[in-house]
Amino acid sequence: MPQPLPRIAVLASGRGSNLQAVLDAIAAGSLAGEVVGVFSDKPGAAALQRVAPPLRWSAAAKAYPSREAFDADLAEAVAAARPDWILCAGYLRILGDAFVERFRGRTINIHPSLLPKYRGLHTHARALEAGDGEHGASVHFVIPELDAGTVIAQAVVPVHTGDTPELLAERVLGVEHPLLLAVMRLATSGRLAEHGATVQVDGHPLFTPLRLDCAGRLTDPAGGATA
Repeated sequence: MPQPLPRIAVLASGRGSNLQAVLDAIAAGSLAGEVVGVFSDKPGAAALQRVAPPLRWSAAAKAYPSREAFDADLAEAVAAARPDWILCAGYLRILGDAFVERFRGRTINIHPSLLPKYRGLHTHARALEAGDGEHGASVHFVIPELDAGTVIAQAVVPVHTGDTPELLAERVLGVEHPLLLAVMRLATSGRLAEHGATVQVDGHPLFTPLRLDCAGRLTDPAGGATA
């Protein structure tokens, strides 16, 4: 009897390009999983239109009396989908401590910087202002502190002379999708886990984030190919 597919819930606030990359990979058979819900703090988010109506949940956060009240409703909706993994893909609202702790160890986020650099917003402009020679994207476990969870993997892009935040953002987006999919393959195949502040791959602790190579594989800087 075939094993049930890993269940993926996606939180998104915008257009949902990372969500679409996940949906396309599932359809192509290159990612074993099932998107069981898309959840948004913005009822008009384009990401919601990428899945069928029964899989959509949204609510305007400003209509709630507090952040905690909104997060409580969001958490109940996510829990009802029975996800194995929760993916924050362009979700721009900070998750409260109660939500994070409820789903700790199975919530991951993709962030457009080489963490721990440039947590929060405007990462491309900040990298340019700092004169960085490289920039990129990170996938990390979500903890209550913003963008501070242990980094699982990163993808690096060069910063070119004359770059603008928009040009740099486009270059980073080009590696975000393969990075995210490579990490999701680790997650849905049961190879990825969080233990305290440590990432484990295949039961072994990861001391430095994995790196995405030019072939779209994750490699351990301390060893060989990982995925």
